[in-house]
Amino acid sequence: MRKLDINCDMGEAYSIYRCGDDAAILPFITSANVACGFHASDPKVMHDTVRLAKQHGVKVGAHPSFPDRDGFGRRYMKMGQDELRDAVIYQIGALKAFLDIEGMPLNHVKPHGALYAAAFTEEDAAIACAEAAAAFSVPMYGTAGTLHETIWPRYTPVLWEIFADLDHDDEGRCIITREHTPVAPEQAVAQVMRVVQESCIRSINGKDVPTKADTICVHSDTPGAVEIAKAVHAALKPWLV
Repeated sequence: MRKLDINCDMGEAYSIYRCGDDAAILPFITSANVACGFHASDPKVMHDTVRLAKQHGVKVGAHPSFPDRDGFGRRYMKMGQDELRDAVIYQIGALKAFLDIEGMPLNHVKPHGALYAAAFTEEDAAIACAEAAAAFSVPMYGTAGTLHETIWPRYTPVLWEIFADLDHDDEGRCIITREHTPVAPEQAVAQVMRVVQESCIRSINGKDVPTKADTICVHSDTPGAVEIAKAVHAALKPWLV
């Protein structure tokens, strides 16, 4: 039986401001994508999130973004390839320092929001992200049928990802929105199981798009996120790594 991973974007807080209930979600995931400061998080939040993941035996990867704190990393920014690569390396390095202190390895890199989407179609963005991950010798989480699939494997291994709580377009790509809309747990489970059992996902326009998945993403800031994560975890338990 194939093995699957459930990942979640975490540590997306800043100072006294909170986004998502990380502690409640951690029992239902196997890897965490921790914000690295450019769209959310700060040094204290990063370290606390790493410690929390360690307590739950959850692997930790970096979740770098465009430098867009005000837009939560969900606004596109035009940056040169070298500038973007170094911005991503900078963020990964910040998180890795806290992982080193806690005796944990860096598990992967998954770009956040608009940066993840930019790398679907823009070669400069795709290469910049891949070069940064390769510098740390870790795999990436990405979407099949995009430049993630044609460019990223040239630099580092890739685990293919689909989203339990986001809509997908007719190319099978997740649709990045400024705010996540509510999703019923049973709807999220149905979307995930379709991918696991039939290797396709239903697009927002009703098209069945072939895809593949090694890891399933649930978001901590989707309304009802804990219940979604709990339901997806229960459905995928036989397949979990």
